[in-house]
Amino acid sequence: MTAPSPETTESPDQGRETNLRWGFSTGAAATAAALAAALTLKNGRPPDGVLIALPQGRNLSVRIDEASFCGDGGAKATVVKDGGDDPDVTNGARISVVVRPARGAGLTIEGGAGVGRVTRPGLVLPVGEWAVNPVPRAMMAKNLAPFLDGQGLVATVSIENGERLALKTLNPRLGIVGGLSVLGTTGLVKPFSHQAYVATIDSALSVARATGAREVVLSTGGRSEGLARLARPDLPEEAFVQIADFFRAGLALSVRHGFGTIGLAGFFGKAVKQAANFPYTHAHSNDMDLTMLAGWLEGLGDEARGLVAAAPTALAALGILKERGALGLVPIVAKRVLASARGFAGPGPRLWVTVFDFDGTVLAHECCPGR
Repeated sequence: MTAPSPETTESPDQGRETNLRWGFSTGAAATAAALAAALTLKNGRPPDGVLIALPQGRNLSVRIDEASFCGDGGAKATVVKDGGDDPDVTNGARISVVVRPARGAGLTIEGGAGVGRVTRPGLVLPVGEWAVNPVPRAMMAKNLAPFLDGQGLVATVSIENGERLALKTLNPRLGIVGGLSVLGTTGLVKPFSHQAYVATIDSALSVARATGAREVVLSTGGRSEGLARLARPDLPEEAFVQIADFFRAGLALSVRHGFGTIGLAGFFGKAVKQAANFPYTHAHSNDMDLTMLAGWLEGLGDEARGLVAAAPTALAALGILKERGALGLVPIVAKRVLASARGFAGPGPRLWVTVFDFDGTVLAHECCPGR
């Protein structure tokens, strides 16, 4: 049975405006599975669906994929996580919760197969704790509160293939080992929202700071990070953070975490967009007008500048510079990246930028002191 489109008693306004289908978080999926397991124990039969209370006063209807009794006095229910029109690696993941009676009072939340454990400081959970974040914990506690009258419950969350799926996330870099994290701040997933990735950047920076790093290197992807790490073997692994297209957010978060030196490492195409002062550099959000780039390259000559302005991509423009023996002009772009970065980071940190060619050659390296 596939996961349905989430139905809320109060439909989010943004969802109506974009006409895109909202989804629900891993935390909401775990909460729904926990509630279904508790209802199975109480009523003696599994429900087809449940209505869970979300943190901001909304309710979410979630279909239960399967539910059954366990041989040890508990019950297990499974929900298929639905990311809506903003799917990630957890979209379609089978999230199960086993609920068992326990001595004492209150709800105890544990992790099972496919759920990670925290092994490094700097995250919202202490080292050694299961990677079920505070809001999902609070959601489960709120929705299971009616079942805690006079008894305790243990809820054990597991995610099918979670350990394999986690390798496609930044969990290994964050020191979350053994599986995925159970996440979510509202229970809902906004279509094409950037919130989750920015939160991951924030977590990675927090881990880097907690492990003692004073300098951080922001890269736009895995290849540029790999080149940056070769160039800076003096820095620990945690000091390298991939920010993808989140230029302004990556810098602002780095400042917020107190890094005194912030480096930027990327390829020429992204550097041109950063130099143009785009806070978010994805191609779908910003069509790069290369006449701007041509205007920066005053020493290139009118004919070549015309070719650069007419080039279909920044990579093609770089090829023109190579053909004309004009790679010495790339530092102009790097200096403009620094100027944009200074605007987003403020006067405090020392900044540097390295622009790579796709073969790993350093095209430019520029830096400027902080306050």
